[in-house]
Amino acid sequence: MKILVVDDERDVEDLFRQKFRKEIRNQGLELLFAFSGKEALEILESDDSPPVVSVFSDINMPGMSGLEMLGIIKTRFPQLTVNMISAYGDKDNYRKAMSSGAKGFFTKPVDFDSLRKEISEILAS
Repeated sequence: MKILVVDDERDVEDLFRQKFRKEIRNQGLELLFAFSGKEALEILESDDSPPVVSVFSDINMPGMSGLEMLGIIKTRFPQLTVNMISAYGDKDNYRKAMSSGAKGFFTKPVDFDSLRKEISEILAS
């Protein structure tokens, strides 16, 4: 089962791989990483890749923001669940994310126990 993580900070990849190594090893979780909204959309549109079932994306990124990408994903891939992650837990970003179709909203620093619960639900479904 593939989950796409989108964040312009490249160290997020190492952090996610470390935090979810048990799920990767024992539950068939496969993490893909994109470092921009544009790159994420290219991965989702690729015919070579088995389908991604969920996306976790930072909101504040150069170029296309996570909120802009969320709108495009929900239009092109309405079956995907998308969770937003932001260093700024302000109500405006939360409202925009949820009204645009996000399933959840996490703030940085990420509470990996909450994130693990969300990913476990995705793996179970």
